[in-house]
Amino acid sequence: MSTDDTFEIFLATAPGLETALAAELDAHGFAGATASPGGVIVQGGWPDVWRANLVVRGASRILARIGAFRVVHLAQLDKLSRKFDWGRVLRKDVPVRVEASCRRSKIYHAGAAAQRVETALRESFGATVEDTAPVCVRVRIEDNVCTLSVDTSGELLHRRGQKEAVAKAPMRETLAALFLRECGYDGREPVLDPMCGSGTFVIEAAEIAAGLPAGRSRDFAFEQLASFDPAAWDTMKSQALAAASPPGGLRFSGSDRDAGAIRMATANAARAGVAGWTDFSQCPVADLQRPDGPPGLVIVNPPYGGRIGKKAALVTLHGTLGQVLRSRFAGWRIGLITTDSALARATRLPFGPPGRPVDHGGLKVRLYTTGTLK
Repeated sequence: MSTDDTFEIFLATAPGLETALAAELDAHGFAGATASPGGVIVQGGWPDVWRANLVVRGASRILARIGAFRVVHLAQLDKLSRKFDWGRVLRKDVPVRVEASCRRSKIYHAGAAAQRVETALRESFGATVEDTAPVCVRVRIEDNVCTLSVDTSGELLHRRGQKEAVAKAPMRETLAALFLRECGYDGREPVLDPMCGSGTFVIEAAEIAAGLPAGRSRDFAFEQLASFDPAAWDTMKSQALAAASPPGGLRFSGSDRDAGAIRMATANAARAGVAGWTDFSQCPVADLQRPDGPPGLVIVNPPYGGRIGKKAALVTLHGTLGQVLRSRFAGWRIGLITTDSALARATRLPFGPPGRPVDHGGLKVRLYTTGTLK
């Protein structure tokens, strides 16, 4: 495939956030973004793949769908895999690995399907197949149609390359970015997180406000593909970085009762290059004060508590949070993420209907939002 080829690009995200990711792609100028279970589909070429990995904040990984054909038995899969023009996408000098899934198909054994494609790659293309290879070919057989994709991201995209220190149960950057979008955040207002942990929401908001590309500090699997153009990629990155700038007088604030969390958040903000417009302070929720300046968004991911006996303390904590926000944050909007509607109600904040359930660390969380507080 040349850089002029057009194909289907699938951007994966947590189920429940597909519409938010489609809206982000629209905002970045990707035409025809269509929400699909577990992600969003766009049409584009290799430069679109590179740009999506660089700038899109809500996708967990980005797959280039490089081919599809109908298969009903393993011998057919073997034959068609050998005929496939792997050299248009893969390099013989870069090892690959194969992952397969099968649903509602006559080929139902994913391991056998992966093995046939691995053999085809070795014998017809001359590829080296390794379990830890930097490039992954994904084989999805669904309704007797085999779709071949290459994972263009490599490591999951929430690993931005700056965050070394994390608190307990950290919010992934990709989820944080989409929850911010669901709250109506567009980078033009201050953001405060009163239980900031390692600073994910604050740093993500500050980067969005500055126009910093999400993938500026890391490598991607597409750099190991035959279609990669290093000079074009360097130009794309340079232009994206040149377009970034400090967000005027906006400030992005985080507080936490734990001093260790504040140290982590401060260090993470410095590594991300946003220390100049972020502030972190040790502060219990009861002592939280409204920052100077214009109103904006408070977003918070409080503890949920999985063990019996913690519920009463959590209800008290949420009650205190709600009282502080209602009494001191008139003009601000609130976004709260929780697993438990009773905890959201304990804040006595005027939440609208919650968002769809979203998987976070094995739990189903929902985003609760308010309009502007009176």
